[in-house]
Amino acid sequence: MQLTILLTSNHRLLSLVAAVDVFENVNQILAEEGSEKKVEMRFVGLLDKPAIPDYLSNIPFVRLNDASIMKHDVVIVPAFGNYNMEQNIQDNLAFIPFLIEQQKKGVLLASLCTGSFLLAATGLLNGRNATTHMEAAPHFAKAFPDVNLLPHAVITQDENMYTSGGATSSFHLKLYIIQQFCGRDIAIRAAKKFAIDMDRSNQLHFDYFKPGLVNNDELVRAVQVAIKNQYGDLRNVEDAFDAVPASRRNLIRRFKHATGITPIKYLQKTKIEAAKHLLETTNKDVLAVMIASGYSDMKNFRQLFKTFTGLTPTSYREKYGMRLG
Repeated sequence: MQLTILLTSNHRLLSLVAAVDVFENVNQILAEEGSEKKVEMRFVGLLDKPAIPDYLSNIPFVRLNDASIMKHDVVIVPAFGNYNMEQNIQDNLAFIPFLIEQQKKGVLLASLCTGSFLLAATGLLNGRNATTHMEAAPHFAKAFPDVNLLPHAVITQDENMYTSGGATSSFHLKLYIIQQFCGRDIAIRAAKKFAIDMDRSNQLHFDYFKPGLVNNDELVRAVQVAIKNQYGDLRNVEDAFDAVPASRRNLIRRFKHATGITPIKYLQKTKIEAAKHLLETTNKDVLAVMIASGYSDMKNFRQLFKTFTGLTPTSYREKYGMRLG
């Protein structure tokens, strides 16, 4: 397998290192199995002398102009090291024609975490499923409305286009690539070597809802403050509207425009975030957590909790709760 990793500007170094580490270990596993298969890696970048650590210097480097005439089976776009995605895309425009050309040739294109922004900037993801880091999902949805964003998804595949969620979700995409080119057995060996749980079905439980208060709309800000300070006592979003001098229809429209979500969803996410915090940091039972977060119906609470986290309250506590004794 000819594996190409783009040395994009502003890349996250950990994203490069993790990819190299995984596939180097796959080569070790293949050698132990007596297989003739091998992953041949290369970096492709814009500069003659890329700024990479010495421990990555064993990976061959090819300039982008020369890479176009080479054979590639997989091209990986690593995560970015910051959240200034407009600048990241601008600094890496030169890679876009290369990615488009490789996609047309049937090469597997894979983005890790926020690398999806550069892949989406090619236009190749329009009308396709994609995912990214949970915290970057709202920005992605606004920047690329023609992409079918699945923020809960760990990985997505649409023909030869692959994307992964944030951080450790990228390991699942690497395992998927390994399975395709090296077989299921090798992928499982790699998963065990890196202690990766292969049963992760979504990344919703990694989400963290802490929205900032808007500065350009006092009415919307007033609703936000009411929800933040009184969520436990608010029966519904109408209660948060009571002290705001505006029509319900106008306020809903302005709220969604300013925050990106409806007031109802904003209130629900605030309540569920409070419940998550209690499950993480206290030993209160689920009933007490439900009441403290502003719900009175256990069935409704469980359904909403699972909608927003992908887990039941009990399962969430088992994953993130305090370990007492």
